[in-house]
Amino acid sequence: LSLVESGGGLVQPGGSLRLSCVTSEFVLDGGVILWFRQAPGKEREGVACIGKEGTSRFYADAVQGRFTISSDNARNTVYLQMSTLKPDDTGVYYCAAEAVDRYCSDWILTRSPLDFPFWGQGAQVTVSS
Repeated sequence: LSLVESGGGLVQPGGSLRLSCVTSEFVLDGGVILWFRQAPGKEREGVACIGKEGTSRFYADAVQGRFTISSDNARNTVYLQMSTLKPDDTGVYYCAAEAVDRYCSDWILTRSPLDFPFWGQGAQVTVSS
C-alpha cells in the first residue's frame, strides 16, 4: 500500500487549505486513515481520523470545528480541509493507514505513530503573514 499527499503550501492566518491523500488501493472498507502533523521540534501528533468507508470520523481538540476529513472512495482519496488556519497549524502533514477495521476515536488519534505501518511522504503547511 502506498500513500501520496499533495496540497500543502503557504497560507495567511485565517486562510484555508485542502490536503489530499491518494492511496494505491481502497483502505476504508477494512482500515483507517489518519492525518498526522509534526511541527518543528515537536512530536508527531494525530489530528483527524476516518474509517468505516468514511462514515466514522474523529478530530483532535486542537482542530475540532476548523478541519474536516472526508473521502472520495471511488478515487481512493482522503481529504483534509483546513479552515481558519493559525500559525500553530504549521508543520509537515502526513497521512497514514492501518489495515484494521475500527471506529475512529480519541484512542486511535493518540496512539504512537509507530503503530501505523503505511505512510505518505508528507506535505509542508506553513501559516504565516
